[in-house]
Amino acid sequence: MSQALEGIRVIDFTHDQAGPSCTQMLAWLGADVIKIERPPHGDRARRLWNMDNPDLDSFFFLLLNSNKRSTVVNLRTEEGKEIARRLIKNADIVAENLGPGVMERLGLGWEAVKALNPRAIYASVKGFGSYGPYSAFKCFEPVAQATSGAMSVTGEAGGPPMVNGANIGDSGTGMHLTIAILAALVQRERTGRGQLVEVAMQEAVLNLTRVKYTQTLATGKPLERSGNRSATGGWSDLLRCAGNGSNDYVYMIIPPDNPEMFEAMTEVIGRPDLRNDDRFATPPARARNGAALTAEIEGWTAQREKREVMKAFAGRGIVCGAVLDTAEVLADPHLRERETIFDLEHPTRGRFSVIGCPVRLSDSPVAAKRAPLKGEHTEDVLRGLAGYTPEEIRRLRDNNVI
Repeated sequence: MSQALEGIRVIDFTHDQAGPSCTQMLAWLGADVIKIERPPHGDRARRLWNMDNPDLDSFFFLLLNSNKRSTVVNLRTEEGKEIARRLIKNADIVAENLGPGVMERLGLGWEAVKALNPRAIYASVKGFGSYGPYSAFKCFEPVAQATSGAMSVTGEAGGPPMVNGANIGDSGTGMHLTIAILAALVQRERTGRGQLVEVAMQEAVLNLTRVKYTQTLATGKPLERSGNRSATGGWSDLLRCAGNGSNDYVYMIIPPDNPEMFEAMTEVIGRPDLRNDDRFATPPARARNGAALTAEIEGWTAQREKREVMKAFAGRGIVCGAVLDTAEVLADPHLRERETIFDLEHPTRGRFSVIGCPVRLSDSPVAAKRAPLKGEHTEDVLRGLAGYTPEEIRRLRDNNVI
């Protein structure tokens, strides 16, 4: 069975996370993604967060670059730039998330790519976009969260702002870029032309945070942090379960417009009397007395293991989930059965757990492949796609171009 993006070729100049998360999604969907890495170490992500063995590719890199091919090309040389130009001429997509102005200084910016290949879609991630007062500033994940408002609404009431644990600034931006690329591919079917596609990290996180602006639009005042409590008028909180672990909790939500969930919760814990308690009789009352309601429910949950608690509540239609730590998630039977998490062999890392594609298309199955070794496909790509002879490839290698 074919894949959705079969026949689409991506020349991938991205590194770290925001760009690679996008090109990995394209690769999962069937695109031929050719990663251009710089010598001598390749993508800096190969060494990032490498806590166990600095001589091997980091799991950070391996989790973000599956299903791609890798070449190593020295773009500081004229011969290296010529390799890039040859590859771009036959590309559908050129992706980059280098610092402001870097691609232009290499002679590989949007205008240069458009001249080489008018059908190419040039996909660019920048921290703050290509224009505007902040456009020359660099940006990492926490900065995108800080400048988008996301950090200001994350944390405990009365406490300082906190970084969200999920990588909404990097991978969130990558997914926005993927959407834009797919739209540009569809538009190219009508126009025959490529176009510049740009996503700013600040703006991607702002988009993911936008519902948090409802109160400010209504009152003119900034939204205050509320920790784990609901800001929608209902009740929600973490509930301590049996065990002394730092993640032995479930999270439960009882929305204000679903009173049947409150009634079901009281039945599960054997406390129907709570329905007649004035402190909890209405959604506003439950919101005002949230800490007291949490204490009542914890009288039951604290005696039971978190998965048992989740099953009991969720089985009655109550929105509830166990707080699974990263080790528990990798072993989770639900994710294993759905093959979202599975084991894969790697030539240097051996067998390890992989987090796979979260998108499922009935006619475009994902065939998972390991992340490439540094420069693993350089020779194949230069010979097969860029038209270099074996002798020319040897000369490029001797001159440290590849």
